[in-house]
Amino acid sequence: MHEPSTLPVMVIDDEPHLRITASQTLELAGYTPYCFESAEQALAALTPDFPGVIVSDIRMPGMDGMALLHELHSRDATLPIILITGHGDISTAVEAMRAGAWDFLEKPFAGDQLLDVVRRGIEKRQLSLENHRLKAELEVQQAALGPRLVGRTPIISRLAAMIQRISQVEADVLLFGETGTGKDLVARAIHERSARRNSPFMAINCGAVPENTIESELFGHEKGAFTGAVERRIGKFEHANGGTVFLDEIESMPMALQVKLLRVLQERSVERLGANETVPLNIRVIAATKVDLKTASEEGNFREDLYYRLNVVTLPLPALRERREDIPLLFQHFAVVAANRSGLEAPTLDSPAIAALLAHDWPGNVRELRNLAERYVLLGAAFDYRLDALLEGVNADTEELTLPRQVELFEKSLISQSLARYHGRVTDVCRHLGIPRKTFYDKLKKHGLNADDYRHSSEP
Repeated sequence: MHEPSTLPVMVIDDEPHLRITASQTLELAGYTPYCFESAEQALAALTPDFPGVIVSDIRMPGMDGMALLHELHSRDATLPIILITGHGDISTAVEAMRAGAWDFLEKPFAGDQLLDVVRRGIEKRQLSLENHRLKAELEVQQAALGPRLVGRTPIISRLAAMIQRISQVEADVLLFGETGTGKDLVARAIHERSARRNSPFMAINCGAVPENTIESELFGHEKGAFTGAVERRIGKFEHANGGTVFLDEIESMPMALQVKLLRVLQERSVERLGANETVPLNIRVIAATKVDLKTASEEGNFREDLYYRLNVVTLPLPALRERREDIPLLFQHFAVVAANRSGLEAPTLDSPAIAALLAHDWPGNVRELRNLAERYVLLGAAFDYRLDALLEGVNADTEELTLPRQVELFEKSLISQSLARYHGRVTDVCRHLGIPRKTFYDKLKKHGLNADDYRHSSEP
């Protein structure tokens, strides 16, 4: 959110004394008032993405308040417009609200009334602009090559660089990370940045395919190869020829099948069940696991020769608790995606909600966070846009972070978000956070942040 001193409020009224009184009240509260005696003057001065609210009288010479309301909403339906009505003019107020006014003030009104309705309008406006910005970012990401890793922590920057490098070489890859860390997203990112991007990407969950059918699923079979094989079936490896095969939960693959997979990887060919000929393969294999395959092989639970064959390039994926500063950004990203899909408005996070998100250990990692964000969007209105009810279950366990650590993470997250929002422009960030430059640079050093990283950042 902007600090009040940076937020403009347009006051439109043909009565000079009302403009003066409203202007003084707003200035004392820290807002920046801009006063106009006519709607026409205000429209000429209004810019796109105006970050404040508009307070306008209804009865004015020339264009009146209702006509102004319709004109403004034709330009931007999310702009909060507060209309001033005459004493006892309830029918006009009702009409204004039906026409889309954010709220109304009845003359004569107290300064506290003005400030309260302006504050609420400002909060709505900031929410709308933030959602608009995130939706625009989402459209850019969807148009870009491959899925994008959301985050600005050093560990994610290194992962992004590794994905870019690995995608350019022809080597099998082993992804290692806890459940929910985004192994499928990384696999797709590697594929879609590679020369194979226009060929199939075949994802196979080795733990979800029944053991009695997995061999046929992977390698295919000929007609009559076994009871029920009434026709030839092309396996997923053969179907992915020219592209990428993603073997998720590779640790769940039956031992007998691991021998055949090893041969496929070594010979780059596949033999359908019941066939006498092999089919040459031009594929890249990306395997993913949530367990240490070396340890599993030493314990006899995974073939050692297959482990060493898969372990050409190993890419570890960080748990969410290792990149806590990214949590608010990730949460907002998933909320915007869910809102976009559902036709709802994604609420922004307040300070208590951010603190609660940072305090949780997230055993389900990014997947757990995404699910919470989606529930928040779908159920948020029922909880008055508060995360309290949804986070109650999430934070049921004892929080492991100390209070100083939570404060430190919260501060770092806010600074990182502000740097991203203003593309590393220090002056804008300092004004937004309300801190002097020296203090700001001290905090950058403390948290290991660099404003330059946010000026020309490019994430996959």
